[in-house]
Amino acid sequence: MSDVVLLPVFNEEATVGEVLDSVRRYFDGDILVVDDGSTDGTVDVLAARRDVSVITHPENLGYGRALAEGFSVARVRGARRVITMDCDGQHEPAHIPEFLRTLDRGHDIVSGSRYLPESIAVGTAPAERREVNARVTAEINRVTGWAITDSFCGFKAYRTAALEGMVLTEPGYAMPLELWAKAYRGGLAITELPIERIYCDHDRSFGEALDDPERRFAYYMQVWHSALGEGEVQGA
Repeated sequence: MSDVVLLPVFNEEATVGEVLDSVRRYFDGDILVVDDGSTDGTVDVLAARRDVSVITHPENLGYGRALAEGFSVARVRGARRVITMDCDGQHEPAHIPEFLRTLDRGHDIVSGSRYLPESIAVGTAPAERREVNARVTAEINRVTGWAITDSFCGFKAYRTAALEGMVLTEPGYAMPLELWAKAYRGGLAITELPIERIYCDHDRSFGEALDDPERRFAYYMQVWHSALGEGEVQGA
């Protein structure tokens, strides 16, 4: 069974080609790109590739929706392991082999962390993003007893079998909170690996309603508590 690297993409014309080239240098399995309604040249860059599979959304459906669909396709293809990465150049594909090796040491999810002592900083994270991440991470650790340091890193490795029965319905940027809640309720084994803290885009928007940090934090907490209160993980 092949492994899959899954990359959700939205308007990443400037970086997507270089990121895919770099992924291919370290990974010879299936690369699955979910183009979530891009309106720039991302579509043309992807159309010119013959080494990736592309799922195209005619309009933007959300980060969480793109990942959930990618997980479903990976399971159908019989993938044993799935790596998720962002396509904005802030995740270093050279870590892929280490993520896969760590996953096979008895873990269900290996999550990258930009805030472990070994994590190298390249650029400065906006203070409000770091604060929201820290507050959310503290709440997750309070409930779960874990000691994770980065609740929002999109660079992760999953055992596909661990995702069976995990129904992810949150379409937006709060999807990681739903994932953590259901991983906790499902008793999954979690660990972190240090990755670089690379910040190139300080103008990133979460959507007009969520660019205010307090509103964004409230939204994250709403999704977190809702996912915790759903009862046992449902069958897929």
